[in-house]
Amino acid sequence: MKFTHRAEYPADPETVFAAMTEQSFQDAACEATTTGTWTATVEESGGRTVISTERVLPTDNLPDIARGFVGDTLTVIESQTWGPAAADGSRSADLNLHIKGAPMTLRGTITLAPTATGSVEEIDAELKAGVPLIGGKLEKAAAEPLRAGVQTTTDLLRDRVS
Repeated sequence: MKFTHRAEYPADPETVFAAMTEQSFQDAACEATTTGTWTATVEESGGRTVISTERVLPTDNLPDIARGFVGDTLTVIESQTWGPAAADGSRSADLNLHIKGAPMTLRGTITLAPTATGSVEEIDAELKAGVPLIGGKLEKAAAEPLRAGVQTTTDLLRDRVS
């Protein structure tokens, strides 16, 4: 299932990226999107910036079929590997997310690029549940909480750079 998200920010890509990669921002984003159990790290390595998070989420709002696979909580492990800035300030990242103990992944790219009024961030990814017959239902069930988490993070970042 295709998973996309677009967010505009009133600041240039350098400012948005700097805010996004602050440990305090990652901590705030995790705190806002979990049950309170999470870890977040931001590391520089060979010209790349790696943002890694692990978040424990409740499954109360998931359909019974999805809860049957993950239980009362699910652990979402995410990695964003950002490359260096281009001459115009744009950047891109490889996005890898998986649900611990469940056959579900989200893989794709994130781009951050300048606009006339600031910058735009776009996620272009594929959400896959590797379960025959019910994979599509699981993907639909997971898409909404993922979208809500991405939107919460977007709102927090927008507040930081405004």
